[in-house]
Amino acid sequence: MNTIYLFDWGDTLMVDFPEQPGKMCDWPEVRAVDGALATLAQLSRQHAIYIATNAADSAEADIHAAFSRVGLAPFIRGYFCKANLGIGKGSPEFFERLAAALAVPTGQLLMVGDNYHHDIAPALAAGAQAIWFNPTGVDNAHAPQVRQISELTALIDAVKENEHEG
Repeated sequence: MNTIYLFDWGDTLMVDFPEQPGKMCDWPEVRAVDGALATLAQLSRQHAIYIATNAADSAEADIHAAFSRVGLAPFIRGYFCKANLGIGKGSPEFFERLAAALAVPTGQLLMVGDNYHHDIAPALAAGAQAIWFNPTGVDNAHAPQVRQISELTALIDAVKENEHEG
C-alpha cells in the first residue's frame, strides 16, 4: 500500500500573506515556503501528492494556478477543497470524503500541515497518518505523540522512517 501525501496549502507549501485580499492566484506576489520545491520533487518520485486545503475563496483551478506560479504544480496530482468536497477541512469527515474520492482507505493517507487543529487532529481522528510541520516550534501539550518537523526538507527523512516502520 503506497502512502498518499496530502499537504496543506497556506504556510505549509506556499507563504500566506494575510494582508492580501482575495484568491492567492491573483496576488501580486506569491512565494513557495522554503524547501517546498526540493521536498515535493523528491517525494513525488515515489508517492502521489495532493493538496488538502481549507481555502474557501478558491476552487481547484485557482489553487492549481497559484501552485503553477511558484513551480510546484508539476508535482501535485490534484486539489481537495470545500468547493469539490462540499465540506471545509478541520473535521474527520473532510479526510473521509477525500479518501472516498481517491478510492483508498484513510489509513493510506498522510497529512502534512502547519495547523494542529485544522490539519493534524482531524486527519488522525479519521484514521489517517500525520506529520505536523511546526516551523515556529509551537508547544502543543495535546500532541506529544505526533511526529513534527520544523523544516519541509526534514520530511524526506521522516518519510523514510515512516516507510521502514510500515
